[in-house]
Amino acid sequence: MPVESSLRARKKERTRRTIRYEAFRLFREQGYTETTVEQIAAAAEVSPSTFFRYFPSKEQLVLADDQDALMIEALAAQPRGQHPLTAVRNATEQVYGAMSAADLAFEQERQALLHHVPDLRPAVGLEFQRSIELAAQLLADYTGRGVEDFEVRVAAGAMVGAMLAIVATTPVNSANVGHALDLLQAGLPFEAPNGRP
Repeated sequence: MPVESSLRARKKERTRRTIRYEAFRLFREQGYTETTVEQIAAAAEVSPSTFFRYFPSKEQLVLADDQDALMIEALAAQPRGQHPLTAVRNATEQVYGAMSAADLAFEQERQALLHHVPDLRPAVGLEFQRSIELAAQLLADYTGRGVEDFEVRVAAGAMVGAMLAIVATTPVNSANVGHALDLLQAGLPFEAPNGRP
């Protein structure tokens, strides 16, 4: 990549991150609903039109998942032949293990916003479907099956459903995601409190 293009790409990424971090700071200080795009733009020292070049809406600013591209890359690098959920778990550990403490805290805050702000609840359904499609594509690519394959679709729905179920009460990190994937892979073994099935 030419130096000028590389500098431009870094500047764009810096601007995008600044907009997001300033938005989240304002959400913490005054609430998601009370924060306007104009306030976010002013805090990030950009114009509202620049905000909209990076994010189509305030809602999309929260929905944007910076881990998607990293997960696609990490899963593609996993050796073939292992159980697909093991591959996803290993890719998740790789992605979360490489995150800085600040980036992990940001992702946990983003997830909390999605699942605790009433104004964002309608968007969660759309995000749920988008996540299933992404998971199905990841699994299809990894296994060599079609994205419409029944088992691929069921596994994708189970993985995304598991994440949705835990995110409201448990921090998003590689240990908790890994534990959820392990339970799915083991066939959801339930034991009564006294240890009996």
